[in-house]
Order: sequence, then C-alpha cells, then structure tokens
Amino acid sequence: MAMMTPSEFGDALPVDGYGPGFFRVGGQIYRQALVVTGAGLTPWGGLDDRAPLMALAGQIDVLFLGMGADVAFPPRDLVDALEAQGVMVEPMSTPSAARSYNVTLSEGRRVGCALLLL
Repeated sequence: MAMMTPSEFGDALPVDGYGPGFFRVGGQIYRQALVVTGAGLTPWGGLDDRAPLMALAGQIDVLFLGMGADVAFPPRDLVDALEAQGVMVEPMSTPSAARSYNVTLSEGRRVGCALLLL
C-alpha cells in the first residue's frame, strides 16, 4: 500500500493511501472508484458515471482525474462538459492524481479528484 505523506488539511478530507483495488480516505477503506473533495466523497461508477463529476461545478476549480495505473485520455466530451461548468480537468495516473489532490488541498485551494482503481 502506498502511504501518503502527512500534511495539514484542517477539516478537509485527504486521500490517506491507495493500493490495488482500494483507497483509504479519511481513515476509511473504500474498494471502489471515488470522487473526493475537501468536503467529502462520493462513490463513482467510472467515466460513464458523469453525474458526480458534474455536481462539482461551483464547488471546485480543478479536478485531478486518476485514470488508473497509467495516464490515459478521458473522453473529450466529458472534459468539455466539465470545463464549460468552470472545472479544469487534469488527467493523470491515479497515484499522481491522489498526490496532486493532497498537495493542492493542503494549499487551501478548491480542488477535487476522481480516482479509478488501480
């Protein structure tokens, strides 16, 4: 399991760790894809489950999109729809997305991550 480096998050919800088939967020283990923001988390059905992502409009400015073990490109229409709502999308591998989310969250920014399982 990859452990995340401790940081100061205040009341915000960080990603504590991850590994094949799970995430640890706020001390709890989840065995499914997730959308995580500083305020909470939502189960996510993957790239075809757009409602949890679109619900982030107005709540976050940047979404780190964890595409699994490797970097992959998300559907262009999904990225366009989120960006039209004011959410900048940064696709990357899931480990990079979790780390980037935690760093940006610790800076107090309005950020979220959508993480596909490894």
